[in-house]
Amino acid sequence: MDIPIELSLEQQFNLKLYEEQVKGLNQEESQQFLLEVLRQLMVKDNVIRHLLKSA
Repeated sequence: MDIPIELSLEQQFNLKLYEEQVKGLNQEESQQFLLEVLRQLMVKDNVIRHLLKSA
């Protein structure tokens, strides 16, 4: 099974938007942003794990 590791054009565009958003953040805001992104990734992992178990 081939797993795509490249970002789609839409993902690249969204990444650029995030880059512009975080440029103006101070250290505390950056840390909060990072923690929220990590939390969302963990939630995504949990959803995927749940869906795989349910399949």
